[in-house]
Amino acid sequence: KMNNLVDRQSIEALYQASHAGVRVELIVRTVSALRPRVPGVSETIRVVSLVGRFLEHSRIYYFRNGNSPEVFAGSADLMPRNLDHRVEVLYPVLDSDIRDRIIHSILEPQLRDTVNAWDEQPDGTYVRVQPREGEKPFDSQAWSIHNGI
Repeated sequence: KMNNLVDRQSIEALYQASHAGVRVELIVRTVSALRPRVPGVSETIRVVSLVGRFLEHSRIYYFRNGNSPEVFAGSADLMPRNLDHRVEVLYPVLDSDIRDRIIHSILEPQLRDTVNAWDEQPDGTYVRVQPREGEKPFDSQAWSIHNGI
């Protein structure tokens, strides 16, 4: 979860992960230079942008890591200016209750959003996420307010 993804090395690493069969779900609010679901390159990558009531600024990196989930939070987007020219902070979330709350109360609801979410297409365009037939729209930001997140 970040605002921008334009660092070439990070994008190449994500393409390598996809090529190895790793499922990658990214929440990138603004600029994404990665192209998801390109055959043979990024088939297992999804990029969703959330644009709603709140200006999202959190940077959260979650790795399932088998049965040892890891969550990191920090200040940097994956951009050369942030990674190569600034002092940024990225720290592990070690407390399992806090880690689980971040996963289940921030990341999972945002990936389920069908009100504020836009799916990036292989050509770089975005298509608004729609609820499945018979499914109620889900607004992760309204859900967060209601649940005191």
